[in-house]
Amino acid sequence: MTEACPLSSATSANRDGRAVTATRDLARWLALAATPTFAIMALLTAVLGGGPADMLCAAGQGSLLSGMIPMYLLMSAFHSSAWLKLISDRRRDARG
Repeated sequence: MTEACPLSSATSANRDGRAVTATRDLARWLALAATPTFAIMALLTAVLGGGPADMLCAAGQGSLLSGMIPMYLLMSAFHSSAWLKLISDRRRDARG
């Protein structure tokens, strides 16, 4: 069937390629959005207070990692790999 209509199969492959590219771009932007989002959440929690959510996380008292603020900061750090890759790629491109 593709031999009878090679143009339609090429168009379909092109459309699929654009969908894959769009999906990759979306995933990349979502990865870049995670770090500042968690950092802002940590800042807002520190300024405005955690409220009831802090009570839930206070169950692990005695640990440096208890509470919402350290959790958001750790999540921000764990998601920073996308930013580090972006910086690395730009430096490599600037060098030539």
